[in-house]
Amino acid sequence: MKALPFLIATAITATPVIAEETRQLDAHEHGVGQLDIAIDGQQIAMELHAPGADIVGFEYAAESAKDLAAVDAAVAKLSAPLALFVLPEAAGCSIVEASAGLESEEEHEEHGDEHADDEHADEEGHTEFHAEYLLNCAEPSAITGINFAYFGSFPNALEVEVQIIADTGATSFEVERDAPTLDLTGLF
Repeated sequence: MKALPFLIATAITATPVIAEETRQLDAHEHGVGQLDIAIDGQQIAMELHAPGADIVGFEYAAESAKDLAAVDAAVAKLSAPLALFVLPEAAGCSIVEASAGLESEEEHEEHGDEHADDEHADEEGHTEFHAEYLLNCAEPSAITGINFAYFGSFPNALEVEVQIIADTGATSFEVERDAPTLDLTGLF
């Protein structure tokens, strides 16, 4: 799975406008997740970042049995990308790899990420869910849209900032809970 972040990072930083947007999107905002998608031939790499509050309703380190169970259930849901981000059946997509986990603010800082939300700077224990997916699609040109069932799985999620890198170029979108379908007609 180590090639997946490299593929997405390379694709995003290859386009200066998208790279600038990426730096601005690193800010932690409750209700808003970020989904980066890189399409290369029949392979689709996806990387999702979402605040812990969006996914499990809290951002502190889970310690109680109830909170630990909520994190485990969320990781299980996040590990099923085609149930969260529904692609047209005609595309013939299958999961090659999928991983999901919860990272604390401290882990982000160790990896060089910065928590840019000053509103929460004094709070302890901020967490973020991070998921990486690699899909293989027999007919990528049949991907005319993505239905974000993600919002049905995570009631606190309000919006997902989406960046897509494909042979046709780079594009960004905002997908909101009240309009959970991303129209990609003509993008591929």
